[in-house]
Amino acid sequence: MNAISVTVEDLNICNLGPREISSPGWKRDFAAEGTGWHSDGDRILLNDHIKSVSVAMRDGGEPPTLELAGPRHEIFFNPADTCCAIVTCGGLCPGINDVIRAIVMQAYYVYGVRRIIGIQYGYEGLDPAHGHKPIELTPDDVRNIPYFGGSFLGSSRGRKDTKVMVNRLEALGVNMLFVIGGDGSQRGAHDIYEEVQRRGGRIAIVGVPKTIDNDLMFMDRSFGYQTAFAAAFHAVTAAHTESRGARNGMGLVKLMGRDSGFIACSAALATGEANVVLIPEVPFALEGPNGLLEILDQRLVTRGHAVVIVAEGAGQDLIPATESATDASGNKLHADIGVFLKERICRHFREKEIELNLKYIDPSYLIRSVPAAPEDRIFCLNLGRHAVHAGMAGKTGMVVARWHQRFVHLPMNLVTRGRRKVDPNGDLWRSVVEATGQPARMGR
Repeated sequence: MNAISVTVEDLNICNLGPREISSPGWKRDFAAEGTGWHSDGDRILLNDHIKSVSVAMRDGGEPPTLELAGPRHEIFFNPADTCCAIVTCGGLCPGINDVIRAIVMQAYYVYGVRRIIGIQYGYEGLDPAHGHKPIELTPDDVRNIPYFGGSFLGSSRGRKDTKVMVNRLEALGVNMLFVIGGDGSQRGAHDIYEEVQRRGGRIAIVGVPKTIDNDLMFMDRSFGYQTAFAAAFHAVTAAHTESRGARNGMGLVKLMGRDSGFIACSAALATGEANVVLIPEVPFALEGPNGLLEILDQRLVTRGHAVVIVAEGAGQDLIPATESATDASGNKLHADIGVFLKERICRHFREKEIELNLKYIDPSYLIRSVPAAPEDRIFCLNLGRHAVHAGMAGKTGMVVARWHQRFVHLPMNLVTRGRRKVDPNGDLWRSVVEATGQPARMGR
């Protein structure tokens, strides 16, 4: 469970106003109850552990619950007069194009919206000073884009002046903005939402969370994650093959995971070939009787080869301090732990006069730029569908996500309160420790 205190009020979803237009879907064959229609009162538990429910009942209140995503019988926007805009922000991630396609298809065919525009190059596209013109999107324009990686609309990092962006949305006649991006992008979307609210505007701001690291709060997983660790699987398999093919062979693989080690853990478990996994959530030591270097010594003596997986944010405390810097989104730039470990491990064995054949593999940009795998494509389709359902119903300042295997609405400011991390005392890390045979705490 996420270690953030949440009240019932924290989970309220903002609505632009009363819904007075019958949904086009209600007029079709889906009018029967039990076919996925929801009211705002349809909710699921935030924490499904019986202890949390018991505590709420004991205190005379109700446990925190989440609003279910899905179509409403009545909608807020008239499709004939509606303009949808889509923007993609931040780093690349498998599945972005699938979400774009899903939003366009859902808005066009299910609701009958005929004006859908794409904002080019992230939030830059909402600042006229950059000169990026919006592009019209039709089903024919997006039909085949899932077969390609990256973002059909382009992307960029960093925020722009919120007032300028809202002015641009108003000038374009946008009624709903779909923001596909990570925590920084959703914070920017929340700023846009608040500015629209201050002006008394009627623009729905709906987010589709994107993070390849799977580190956004209050969701089972984020899109692209399944594809990412499937691609990482092949890198780890290659490292194992290389390590077995040489005397005292070692494969060192650096994977994405700036603050959370989910990809590293999943790739290790999927291959079953990793001997050491290093993640940001679990500090480790290089030296000492239980340190990384001693463990690698023992591994080469007993088995003659080793595979090490390191997440990009692991071991930052071991690297000599440099001037702190951030990227355009405000994320702290980490030192390269992969190169650092490669040099340090090679030096250790050279000083001991032990031959070492180390192969270093960094597949990061290959992983994030591939097209989505089939399972992720289905997930992206459903995120896009539910984003449009929410926007047409007048929901705003929220994101769509999956929680406890159900699609739900989450307030933007809740999702961006922190980052989801691997629990060093939880079952995922225990499974990694059991699979690799490494100590739960290495040299600490």
